[in-house]
Amino acid sequence: MHADMSFLGLFLQASWLVKFVLILLLGMSIYSWTLIFSRTKNLKSSEKALKLFEERFWSGHDLSRLYKESAARSERITGGEKIFHGGFKEFSRLHRIPGRTVDSTTEGAHRIMRVTLSREIDELETGLPVLATIGSISPYIGLFGTVWGIMNSFIALGEVQQATLTMVAPGIAEALIATAMGLFAAIPAVMAYNRFSTQVGKLETAYINLMEEFTSILHRQSTTESD
Repeated sequence: MHADMSFLGLFLQASWLVKFVLILLLGMSIYSWTLIFSRTKNLKSSEKALKLFEERFWSGHDLSRLYKESAARSERITGGEKIFHGGFKEFSRLHRIPGRTVDSTTEGAHRIMRVTLSREIDELETGLPVLATIGSISPYIGLFGTVWGIMNSFIALGEVQQATLTMVAPGIAEALIATAMGLFAAIPAVMAYNRFSTQVGKLETAYINLMEEFTSILHRQSTTESD
C-alpha cells in the first residue's frame, strides 16, 4: 500500500506537533501577506501625497494660503503636508508673541516639525518589525518541525527488522514539508521588509529635506520683515 504523498496527505499523516508547526507557519504567512498588502497601499499613498504637496509647495503658492488649505482638511493630511502644517501653525503662534527673536521663532517651528516627522515615520514603519520577525524565525520554526518529524521517523524505523525506501520516504517528506513551509512564510516577508525599509528611508529623507527648506524660507521671510 502506497502512502499519499500529496501536501494534504502528508499533513494528515504528520504527528500532532508537525501539524501544529505547519498551521502556525500558515497563519504567520497569511498575516505577513496581509501586512504586505496594507503597507504597499499605505506607502504608495504616502509617496503620491508627498509628490502632490511638493508640487503645490514649490509652485509659488502663498504659504499662508497653503496653510489655510491644509488646515481646512487637517484631519486627513499626512506626511510632508502634515509637517508643513505643524511648523507653520507653531511659527504663526510664536510670531505673534512680542519680544521673540527670529532665531527662537524658527527654532520653535523646526522643533514641532521634527516631532511631527518622528510620528509620521513611526506610522510608516507600522508592521515592519512583525515582517522582520516572521522573516527571521519562520525557517527555524520549520526546521524544528523537520527535526521532530525525522526523529519520529527514525524511532519508527528502529522498531522494524528491515527498513526499505518505501517505509522511509513518507516520514522524511512529511518532515521536510515543515522546512518548505517555513521558507514559504519567510521569503516574502524578508523581501517585503527590505523593500518597505528602502521606501520608508526615501520618504524620511524627502520629509527632512522639505522640513529644512521650509525652515530656511521661514527664517528668510522673518529676517526680511524684521529689517
